[in-house]
Amino acid sequence: MTLHRQLFLFTVFLVMILFLGVWVEKLQSTRSFLINQLESHAQDTATSLALSLSPVMAENDLPTIDTMINAVFDRGYYRIISLRDPDDKVITERTLKIEIAGVPDWFIDFISIKAPRAGALVMSGWTQAGTLFIESHPGLAYQTIWKTMIRISTYFVLAGSVILLLGSWGLKVLLKPLKQVEEQAEAICRREYQIQKVLPKTRELRLVVESMNRMTVKVREMFTRQAKIAERLRQKAYYDQVTGLGNRRYLTAQVGARLEAAKEEVNGALLMVQVANLQNINEAEGFESGDALLKNVGDIIQKETQILKDVALARLTGGDFAIFISQISSSDTIDLAEILMSKINRLATENSSSTNNLAYIGGVFYEHSPTLPQLLAEADSALQAARQKGPNKSFINPFSADKDTAVKGRTWWKQTLADVLQRKDIALFSQPVMNSRKQDEIVHQELLSRIILESGHFVSAAIFIPLAERLRMISKLDQVVLSRIFSAHEILSKMDTIAVNVSPSSLTDRFFVQWVISELAKLPGSYPHIIFEFPEFGAVQHLDIVKDFSKKVGELGHSIGLDHFGQSFTNFGYLKSLRPEYVKIDRGFTKELENDQGDSGFFIEALAGVAHSLDILVIAEGVERNEQVQMLLETNIDALQGYLFAQPQQLST
Repeated sequence: MTLHRQLFLFTVFLVMILFLGVWVEKLQSTRSFLINQLESHAQDTATSLALSLSPVMAENDLPTIDTMINAVFDRGYYRIISLRDPDDKVITERTLKIEIAGVPDWFIDFISIKAPRAGALVMSGWTQAGTLFIESHPGLAYQTIWKTMIRISTYFVLAGSVILLLGSWGLKVLLKPLKQVEEQAEAICRREYQIQKVLPKTRELRLVVESMNRMTVKVREMFTRQAKIAERLRQKAYYDQVTGLGNRRYLTAQVGARLEAAKEEVNGALLMVQVANLQNINEAEGFESGDALLKNVGDIIQKETQILKDVALARLTGGDFAIFISQISSSDTIDLAEILMSKINRLATENSSSTNNLAYIGGVFYEHSPTLPQLLAEADSALQAARQKGPNKSFINPFSADKDTAVKGRTWWKQTLADVLQRKDIALFSQPVMNSRKQDEIVHQELLSRIILESGHFVSAAIFIPLAERLRMISKLDQVVLSRIFSAHEILSKMDTIAVNVSPSSLTDRFFVQWVISELAKLPGSYPHIIFEFPEFGAVQHLDIVKDFSKKVGELGHSIGLDHFGQSFTNFGYLKSLRPEYVKIDRGFTKELENDQGDSGFFIEALAGVAHSLDILVIAEGVERNEQVQMLLETNIDALQGYLFAQPQQLST
């Protein structure tokens, strides 16, 4: 029970006690007053009538006596008038039955007024001729008391209601700081750090609010320090300070993890951009000019690749940049290289102090999964070929022995995805996420989608999702996948929680969002809890719409999660507002643990610390060896996912 309610009920109790006390006291005083009035009224009448009857009694004129008594009885309001002789025998008597209109019987029984009987001697000369007894009728007294009590009760009800309303309002005003303290404490539990700027005037409450404000500031500073430590670790290990891109280690981790995860079902490209004559520029114009040039080239690379999905950008060393793009056709790779070269040439034109021969671009396009050293070697060879072509030239070399790579270009994939959408040839697979401490306990099942080609071959989401993004077919594809999941109630009802991958780009389609919310509302109560999983990079790019989507699905009992956590170079502050149910550490960092680099484990532990400070579950993905498990357990990871525990299994939907 709230303090406000307790104080309110206590106030009601006090008002009731006051009312009862006043009500009883008023009842008793009115009752005593009316009894005295009845006695006085009866005594005055008895004295007066006895004097009037004395001459008549001397003559023993009974008719006249009756007439006089009747006249008094009919004119007044008496219960009894009785004339008795000295032997107490009734000479004449008039009585009236006690019947009281307008007063309930329970009230009459409750107050029980007994009117006093008054008496007076009737004389005949100097001799007592009899005694006159008169008792007033209590009906008027009952009616007077009843009406008085009704008026008092009505007044108290009205006055009490006003007092209680004012008291309730006053308590709310007085206790508002405590309510704000409660909200502040709940906000801290949600890892939201609110400061009360308006302090209460009440000394005790003011001290409580000031203490809560100090604690909130300290907790917020703890989270900020923890996030900064993780950010510094990430920048130190994976960040190039000059360009804002990743470094060689970042590229190695990201590309290696992607190639290994995709196995044979992969195609993509690696481009290398080399700033020519960087050393000469540094010597002639200073290192600041050289760094500014590198920064400008890095900005161009970031800007021209920001619309692409699954991209890793890095500055390798000196003036060498690397661009890794998963799931891109050879023609798109060539187009990208030409666009980059055009932008860099424009940079050379704008910077008159720079040499006209500003850069070369060499790249390799592949269809079958190579190794990173192979890609770097092929890209370096292409870079040499670009140099031989002349200043500001590019050259793209296919890695695959199959020269007919254009067959699976944009047109082929567009038609293939259109056919898949028409036939709805989507297969669902599931892979469990295991509790890191109890590795036989499933935290949730992640549902993975595969498209089915006409040949019957399965194509993983790692391949077709980036292509669907570029072809602007992703929301339709996500809708088909979710439709299959929503309709698989019989199979999925055996699971407690499922995770479903959705592209953040799909959320820009308001019709898609409306459809998802509508379908969620139709799901039966036995359907499992759904976590909509978004890649961190895309979620940050579409932060507002992802937050809005999270709020909508949260109202229906579902939530969101983040995949590839730590991959983007985004400040972790967004977690405070987004509040996903879990984050999945990118497999690139998980894989690096095998190289026994101490700062990798320390970085993962820092990431976990940031997430745990917001009560966010931390999952490591891409776990394939027991050695990784042992290292991850030391970093406070909550759950694990990978081929070590189970490979994706097809659901028979």
